[in-house]
Amino acid sequence: MDVPTLCLAALSRGPATGYGIRKAFEDGPFAHFHEASFGSIYPALRRLEETGAVTATEEPQDRRPDRRIYALTDDGRRRLVRALRQPPRADVLRSDALVILFFAHLVPPDEAVEVLDGYIACHRRLIAQLDRKEDARDCGTPGQRFVHGLGVAVYEAAARYLENHRGEFVDQLSSDPSKRG
Repeated sequence: MDVPTLCLAALSRGPATGYGIRKAFEDGPFAHFHEASFGSIYPALRRLEETGAVTATEEPQDRRPDRRIYALTDDGRRRLVRALRQPPRADVLRSDALVILFFAHLVPPDEAVEVLDGYIACHRRLIAQLDRKEDARDCGTPGQRFVHGLGVAVYEAAARYLENHRGEFVDQLSSDPSKRG
């Protein structure tokens, strides 16, 4: 899904600043299934405002620049609904850790194990983040509860696999003849 549509989706939950939208993708309700950077959010919001999909109001702040608070218009909601009715693209898993682990035979075994342990810890942190009470309260619709539950299930399954097969991976790395002198 493109960033303008993601911004419309975030704003369908209520008015927000660009920073607030970014936080929704960084550690909020969208964090485990999509991403959007500051560098892509602000240009998208500007284009959406120019085309009438969102409005922006300035809110003064003490000793800081004014904040722009964006809100979805009726046209923006119609655009979002149209985009949501399109067939989804296939999911793509992108993971630097998995690339490193795939090529673990090319790095020292202790470094590969460190990446694996970090990857396990990352999954455990994501599970804890999804289990936070405020995230669970944020799931007011059936779709939100369903996606939240799927996120927990996917991360738990991945962490369990990584933990259950860690010893086997470490043993295979230590016995790899290409790693000897």
